[in-house]
Amino acid sequence: MEDNRNQRDPEAMKAELSSHVQEIMESRPYKLVISKPVSKSQENKKINILLKKGYYQVERYTKTQVFHENLAFSRAVSRCADFMPEQFLQMNAWSENCEFSILISRKGKISWKKKNLDESSSKPQAQLEHNRKKQYILAEGEVIPPLVDMGIFTKDGRVVASMQDKFRQINRFVEIVDDAVKNLNQDCLKIVDFGCGKSYLTFILYYYFTEIRHMKVDMTGLDLKETVIQNCNRAAEKYGYTGLHFEMGDINGYKSEKPADMVITLHACDTATDYALFHAICWKARMSFSVPCCQHELNKQFSSDNLSLLGRYGIVKERTSALMTDAVRANLLEYCGYKTQLLEFVDMDNTPKNLLIRAVRQEMSGKEQYLEEVENLMNEFHFSPTLYRLLQAEGMLGDRNRRMRRRSVL
Repeated sequence: MEDNRNQRDPEAMKAELSSHVQEIMESRPYKLVISKPVSKSQENKKINILLKKGYYQVERYTKTQVFHENLAFSRAVSRCADFMPEQFLQMNAWSENCEFSILISRKGKISWKKKNLDESSSKPQAQLEHNRKKQYILAEGEVIPPLVDMGIFTKDGRVVASMQDKFRQINRFVEIVDDAVKNLNQDCLKIVDFGCGKSYLTFILYYYFTEIRHMKVDMTGLDLKETVIQNCNRAAEKYGYTGLHFEMGDINGYKSEKPADMVITLHACDTATDYALFHAICWKARMSFSVPCCQHELNKQFSSDNLSLLGRYGIVKERTSALMTDAVRANLLEYCGYKTQLLEFVDMDNTPKNLLIRAVRQEMSGKEQYLEEVENLMNEFHFSPTLYRLLQAEGMLGDRNRRMRRRSVL
């Protein structure tokens, strides 16, 4: 039998279809079903399009498989037009208040229906994102320039298959930050990122604050390498990130005209993390995020008469020293007025499990205990941590000898 479905002018049909699909998409439907294949032999048998957080997900059904594709909102209309009328002749869609249907006859006549829905109307349930797929703060389907340049996103905002792990790692870091700032009643933040390196996460955080949280940000990245700073400033200019700039300098000697609200230090080697935390405490920063690495200081000083076993085996001594270093840092932050957590964080480069120190300023009672615990550990293992010495020199820890005499009396 002759197929007469294209008897109508194809351009006129496309224009009418595009108009109807545009109206459907403007209602932000939560589900679309494209069905009634033109040919039984064609590969695609049905198309489902589901609203997700920040994008649409296309489910393309063949006879034996399902293929997925994520679409930015801006591409949804044109993508639907790709499927009709060449492959399918029917579309049904549901928004919160309306039901739509498009039916194309074999001769190209388009039937269009729009029905208003009320609470008694029968309609498919919206598929909640958390029941099917984790909701990420940085949503796939949105074009995020730094992620494209990092090779994690394609140019149209899809995650490169081999980069799924890194995409999850970046989102995990943003989630840790978001959990601390989501209830922050502040429109503008000054942020300092110490030891920023190539600044992948610096750019991502700037995007998060300005594009997702819609906050004004004055953000500085600091690093010792001149070429790194030059490249990062060029990238910030390319992205149009006017509130982000990079400077060359050392964490220890860094000076700022204005105290920072947030301090970040990721993989600052050895005692560089201590200097960054010291800056945060002196500035009374609202929050601090640190992922320490290369922790050698306590490992070199570590010794104990009562617990010598912990220093006998190199790898045990190394890990014990690193854990004690971060425990001391956390306690000193608590003593200085920060609610502090040690969280497991997956490293961006080598993917070992690391600790992330998240500290949020929150005056607490009974803080003397935190300092006493640090000093007890120092006495037992005969070490003197940099952060403790910095705070003591600044007069922020009081008189240690006096405290020791009081404890001996007790």
